Parts: sequence; C-alpha cells; structure tokens
Amino acid sequence: MTQQSSVLYDVPGPRQRRITLFGSIAALIGLLVGAYYLIYQPLDETGQFSMELWGPLIDPGNENFALVWERLGVGIRNTLIAAALAIVTSLVVGTLLAVLRIQLRGLAQRRYAGFAAPLAYLLRGLNRTLSIVTRFCVEVFRGLPVVITIFFVARGFPEFGITFDSLWYLVIGLTIYNSVVIAEILRSGMQGLAGGQAEAAAAIGLAPLQTTRMILLPQAFRIMLPALISQLVVVLKDTSLGFIISYEETLNIGKQIIGVLDNPIQVYTVLAVLFIAVNYSLSKLAQAIQNRLSRGRRTANTPAPQLPPAALTSQAEGGAGGAGGN
Repeated sequence: MTQQSSVLYDVPGPRQRRITLFGSIAALIGLLVGAYYLIYQPLDETGQFSMELWGPLIDPGNENFALVWERLGVGIRNTLIAAALAIVTSLVVGTLLAVLRIQLRGLAQRRYAGFAAPLAYLLRGLNRTLSIVTRFCVEVFRGLPVVITIFFVARGFPEFGITFDSLWYLVIGLTIYNSVVIAEILRSGMQGLAGGQAEAAAAIGLAPLQTTRMILLPQAFRIMLPALISQLVVVLKDTSLGFIISYEETLNIGKQIIGVLDNPIQVYTVLAVLFIAVNYSLSKLAQAIQNRLSRGRRTANTPAPQLPPAALTSQAEGGAGGAGGN
C-alpha cells in the first residue's frame, strides 16, 4: 500500500511533516481566536448565553421547560411522520416511473411485426406519446421548487373538491418532486449497466419487464444507493416547508416558541442539532445497508476453493478403488 501511494505522490519528509503540523496548529489557533472575537464575544455581550434564554430548552427546573419540549415533541413526531410517508411514496412512485421510462425506451425500438399495420402504427404512436408525457412531467416537476409544488397542491386540490389534512398536502407535494428525482437516479443506474446483461436475459427467454424487475432494477438500487440516501435526507429536510400550509412540523413549532420566548438563536441551535442527529442516523443506517449488500455480493462472487493436484489425484484413486471393489 505504501509503495502504491508513493507512486502517486512524493512521501513527505521530516521537514515537510513538521511544516504541515505547525501550519495546522497555527490554522486551528487562528480559527479559535476568530471564533472567540467574531462569534462568542458578540453573543456574550448581548446576553445570548444567559440561562434566561437557554433555560426553557436545557434546564428541567425552568417553568417553561416541560411545555417547550412537549411542543417540540409534537413537531418532531409530525416531521418524522411526514418524512416517512413521503419517503415511502417517493420510492414507490419513483421506482414505477423509472421502470415505465425504461420499458418505453425499449418499446421505442419495436416495430410490432405481425400486427396489422393500423394497430402497429397506433401502438407506436401511443408509446411515443407516453414517452413525451413522462419526459415532460419529469422535467417540469424536477425543475419546480418544492415550495411551489406544495403550495399548488394545497391550493389546487380544494378547487377540485379534493380536501385532505395538511399532512397529506405536504406528503403529496414532496412525493411529486422527489419521485421524479428518484426515478431519474434509478433510470440512469439501469441504463449505466452493461448492455450484455439485458441481451443475455432476452436470450434465455425473459420478457423486457422481467429483465428490468429481476436483473436491472436490483443492481440499480445497489449501485445508486448513496444517491438515493442523499435524496431521502433531502425529503426529511424539506418537511420544514410545511410551514407554508400551516403544518405543525418542527420548524413551525420552533417559530411559535420563538414568538413567545424571543430566543431564536437558542431554539434554532437546538433544532439544528436535532436535524443533524436524525440525518446522521439515517446516513449511518444507509451505510450499514450498503456494507451489508456489498458483503453479500462479495460472498456470492467468491470462487469455490481449488483443491491441490495431490488431493485431486487421491480422490480419483479413491473413486477408482471403490469402483474396483464393487
């Protein structure tokens, strides 16, 4: 490993290592000094570290502590519910959309030989129309900001007599945006696979849909898992946009608490820590799943142990002896 690394770059000598160490220490000291004078001192002078502001969030003895965390608990629960529903629906709709686009792309090459000419033209025109419609929807909904999508869903559905709880308006808005993004992630993953796999599947008699479902899609999920997890983290963070439809998620309730206690820095700091903890847990879970899938793939690809020639010879002699004895 050391020899391979030295080929790519020169190994630093003792003098260079000392310079790097001293430079890192000086940079760290500079950052600490800057943080003290530019962040800590101005906040301290305005009393932002006083227990009057932090007490409702960190002091169980504070009279507002229980009520604040009860409200934050409601917000956290609502955020997780909205995120879980949006993640599930986005994955399902995105997967179906990706499969549909892959199938339409494959059918575009088909001439429908054996069908009557009018029916063949009709099927080809239908395939072309569906391809244009799906591509248009992907480009439109992927290009729209999520907040606009949620707003149009919450205002547009009631105009047609379709009314839901604000939770479902938020979930539908997040699903519309994130499902097309997930669909493009999976579609690019499937199209990036070696073309020989689909050809081999067709050679053994698998239908195009079976090839996609059994061969291409599982590999796309495994290969594109980091991108999928990043998008799911985005779903979780985008639940904060529920404030525009008065959905009581975490940040909306945080704004209510700030309106009463007038401590925005403290409340947003606590909420930031909560979001970081949840997103970090989701990332670690995804990493564990990816590692498990990678181990399973390596185990499946491990070749059978090769016996030494002497063992093969002895087995052959044993088999011959047994046959002669019988």
